[in-house]
Amino acid sequence: MPVQRADARRNYARILAVAEEEVAAHGADASLEQIARTAGVGSATVRRHFPSRSALLQAVFRERIENLCARARDLAGAADSRAALLEWLAALTAYAASARGLAAVLTQETAGDSDAAHVDACSAKLTGSVDPLLRRAVRDGAVAPGVTVADLVMLVTGIALATEHHADPAGEANRLLALTVAGVSPER
Repeated sequence: MPVQRADARRNYARILAVAEEEVAAHGADASLEQIARTAGVGSATVRRHFPSRSALLQAVFRERIENLCARARDLAGAADSRAALLEWLAALTAYAASARGLAAVLTQETAGDSDAAHVDACSAKLTGSVDPLLRRAVRDGAVAPGVTVADLVMLVTGIALATEHHADPAGEANRLLALTVAGVSPER
């Protein structure tokens, strides 16, 4: 990987910071032109750093996705596999409900709508880290056989999209997740 000039690194950081604000305010459809204007760079500079909307959105969500993956790895050794999986699902739900745009990105990735260079990047990371947690819960009889990480991510993204414009998106998302858990993993 070539070393970037100092001004290119500053532009990247400024574009990413502005993109985080714009995505938080306007979701995954935030205007790339507005991001460029607010960052004080041209559209070509944005495209040079982020060749597609998907690449920009993945950069915006990268740190949180990494945190969710780390949380899944930490929970993999928990004594109660059901509680561990539900704790991780609650963390994903809280983030998806509070981070406008993430649910749309995960939904696009699951449906295969992302561009080829970045297909399934967020979903693949989540799947890789959560799969051991889910497999253990299935093995322990805490989750119905046949439930996949993709099912759980789609469930959470659906909840986040459905509650995005609710007065209390996080509270409503948590309520809906609790309603669905009985179908995915009834208490023993």
